[in-house]
Amino acid sequence: MTDATGLPPATVVRRRGVFGWMMFDWAAQPFFTVVTTFIFGPYFISRMASDPATGQAAWGYGIAAGGFLIAVLSPVLGSIADQTGPRKPWIGFFAVIKILALCGLWFAAPGSNLVAVVALFTLASVAAEFSIVFNDSMLLRLVPKAQIGRVSNLAWGLGYLGGMIVLIFIIACLAASPETGKTIIGIAPLFGLDPVQGEDARASGPISALWYAIFILPMFLFTPDAGGRRALGVAVRDGLIELKSTLGEVRQRAGIFRFLVARMIYQDGVNALLALGGGFAAAMFGWSITEIGVYGIMLNVVAIFSCLYASGLDTRLGSKSVVLISILLLLIATVGIVSTGPGFTFFGALVLGDADSGGLFGTAAEKAYIAFGLLIGIAFGPVQASSRAYMARSVTEDEAGRYFGIYALAGRATSFLAPFLVATVTAVSNSQRLGMATIILFFAIGLAILWTTPYPADRPAPRRATA
Repeated sequence: MTDATGLPPATVVRRRGVFGWMMFDWAAQPFFTVVTTFIFGPYFISRMASDPATGQAAWGYGIAAGGFLIAVLSPVLGSIADQTGPRKPWIGFFAVIKILALCGLWFAAPGSNLVAVVALFTLASVAAEFSIVFNDSMLLRLVPKAQIGRVSNLAWGLGYLGGMIVLIFIIACLAASPETGKTIIGIAPLFGLDPVQGEDARASGPISALWYAIFILPMFLFTPDAGGRRALGVAVRDGLIELKSTLGEVRQRAGIFRFLVARMIYQDGVNALLALGGGFAAAMFGWSITEIGVYGIMLNVVAIFSCLYASGLDTRLGSKSVVLISILLLLIATVGIVSTGPGFTFFGALVLGDADSGGLFGTAAEKAYIAFGLLIGIAFGPVQASSRAYMARSVTEDEAGRYFGIYALAGRATSFLAPFLVATVTAVSNSQRLGMATIILFFAIGLAILWTTPYPADRPAPRRATA
């Protein structure tokens, strides 16, 4: 039995179809884990650029440029996808772009042109996010709404596991100390990589590309896709007309509009924190790729178990509760990391001293930073997975593509703003700490708006009693 889209009802989609959809997160996450956050990003900021402030500013502006393109084009592509039907051809098209751009990062040697490297990273980011729009919009066709939160969180946790495996491989087998020439497990880097030239960090691009190319295949092979509806030219025309209608329509759906505004703001903070947090720590404490990588592994381990726990919590309490708790934890964590520096935390109210016990994270301040970082690990998976479930529970199957395009717009409409503010405040003040502190505003405002948003978002908010 199929419906007008040519797909079976969500309740009878085979498990391998759902598994294939979940494998997309497994395939995609290493880009965000090792390229954006823990390996290439910190390398770019702390070692490739002439100084960390210049690196953070350039990286921030690159993220802002990518965010602007994603914000402008995601809803257009989502509406076109609703008209053409199939999502997989779009995912495949952007996969090619992402893979080629990631391979180009291998040439980002110290002293290379910062603009060219940032352009490649931005291209990969845009392609990655466009692919996510189409993949997310498939979820409503695969599982009943009651199970969306569970599947979404499990997929996110699976993604973190994939990212962690790639991260462990790079740390254990590729990232060597420039002083000893050995990795953390005491071997010479595989493939003869030279850490002095940043080849261990630069390899994260091609490795992520290869991982993506291999593990995206189950989604193409097993996950059902909608049948074609219209020729591309007609679909583009009608999709643009539909987008204009949707943008007007969403303003009349007050709950969805409020949710999208809240997500627009808090997701901007999430994006900036993930993209810039690793580089901030690397510059502040002088962490090597090995130390950044171990820190990333710790966060990913916590994130995996957090997503597993949130998959049940979402079913019991609802997606809104999970998102609210996660934003609060991210707010606390961000205050914590920007208030911590060598020898102190809480903006100097607690003096920790400069004694170094030796080994990884030898000072008390580094341990404090890691403690706050673990709160990020707990929250940044569920806040995104349950936000996806929140949206999926608030729209119908037929409007999923265009509304997930608007959802991507909400996640990126101001995504240039947080990195732009971080980059600008950093450049003006020459202080990474002041730049990173601007992220606090996005979590605080997003939390306040979401608090009064109905759940599901298409449900009218309860009226206040009148005398």
